[in-house]
Amino acid sequence: MKILFYLLLFYTLLSSNLANANTIKCSSNAISQAGKLLNFHVGGDNRIQIDPKVKELPSLKNPANQQQTFQVLEVWGYIYKAQYRMRLIYYNSPNTSCLLMGQEILENSSP
Repeated sequence: MKILFYLLLFYTLLSSNLANANTIKCSSNAISQAGKLLNFHVGGDNRIQIDPKVKELPSLKNPANQQQTFQVLEVWGYIYKAQYRMRLIYYNSPNTSCLLMGQEILENSSP
């Protein structure tokens, strides 16, 4: 009976996390772009892993047009023991969808 309970709990948590990632606009695009960005940053490495969880951060105002805002998505990537935080910045409008405007990558380490 306990096993069934834990399986049900695990399935519920897993499905809620997947639903959360799927409801964030441009999340699948962000995961794909994060893989490309990390690969470019490290010069190619077959140990790259991208976390499928996407976190939506507060939006940014467009410096060129204060009436527009950019969507900011955070994705984590890993290579061997190194962790990288990537933020991908998108412009969304009725005419365009998931237009990548900027990206940043930062190694999560303490020198």
